[in-house]
Amino acid sequence: MAGPTTAERGARQQEPSGPPPVRRLRPPRLRTIIILTLALVLLGAGGGWLFYGSQWLRVERVTVSGTRVLTSGQVREAADVPLGTPLVSLDTEAIESRLRRKLPRIDSVDVVRSWPREIGLKVAERTPVLLMENSGNAGGFVEVDDEGVRFATVSQAIRGVPLLKLAPSRSGSAGASLRRFGEGRLVREAVRAAAALPAAVARDTQVVKVRSYDAISLELSGGRTVAWGSAEKGAAKARTLTALMKAAPGARHFDVSVPTAPASSGS
Repeated sequence: MAGPTTAERGARQQEPSGPPPVRRLRPPRLRTIIILTLALVLLGAGGGWLFYGSQWLRVERVTVSGTRVLTSGQVREAADVPLGTPLVSLDTEAIESRLRRKLPRIDSVDVVRSWPREIGLKVAERTPVLLMENSGNAGGFVEVDDEGVRFATVSQAIRGVPLLKLAPSRSGSAGASLRRFGEGRLVREAVRAAAALPAAVARDTQVVKVRSYDAISLELSGGRTVAWGSAEKGAAKARTLTALMKAAPGARHFDVSVPTAPASSGS
C-alpha cells in the first residue's frame, strides 16, 4: 500500500495540536464611551424638559365620572386640580384625600392621568341603607351607608330606605348596652340586621328600631312588626322569618330573635 504523499505529510505537520485560540474582545474606545454618555445625558435632559418644562404635557382638562347625587361641578371644585401643572408631577394622592375630606358622600375615588393633558376623576358614591332623623337645627335626614357611616344630610326621606330609630333606655340593660357599645356600634348593628333581611321583607321595612345591642325590631308596612333580637345569626333569622310568614300569612307580629324557636301572633 502506498504511504501518504508529500502534500499530505505537510498538511498534517501544519495542523494545530491544541484547542483553537480564544479571541479577546477589544475594550470600547474612549471616543465611543464619550459619545454614548453624551447621548444619554441629552436624552435624559430632553425627557425632563418634555415632562416638566414643555407646554405639551400639562393639565388642561378635568373629567368626572361615576357620580349619582353629586354633580361634576361639585367634584371638580372640591378636587381643586391645579390647571397648568405638569401632568407627571401632579399629586394624585393629595387630590383623592381632598375629595374624601370635602365630600363625605364619596366612598372612593381614582385619580387617573390621561396623557397628554387630562386628569380623570372616577368617583364611587356611598349608598344609603338607613336614614336617621337629623337632630340639628337644619332638620332633614342623615344618610347611613352599609358600613354604618353617617355621610350626608338630605331634606326629604328617600323612598325605599328605612328609618333608623335609636331608642335606648338610659337605665337597665338597655342603658348598659348604650354605655358599653356606644351609639356608633348600635348603628352598625342596625345596618347588619338590615343587610340580612330577606328581599321581600326589606322592601316592606319602614323602620329599624334599636333599643339595645340585642333588642332590634322592625316595623313593616300594614302595621306588622318583627322582633329580630341581636344582629347575630342574620342568615338563619332571615330563613326562619320567610318560612314563618308563609306559614302564618295573616299574622301581624313575628319573633325570630331565637331562630330555632320562632313565634307569630295577631291577625
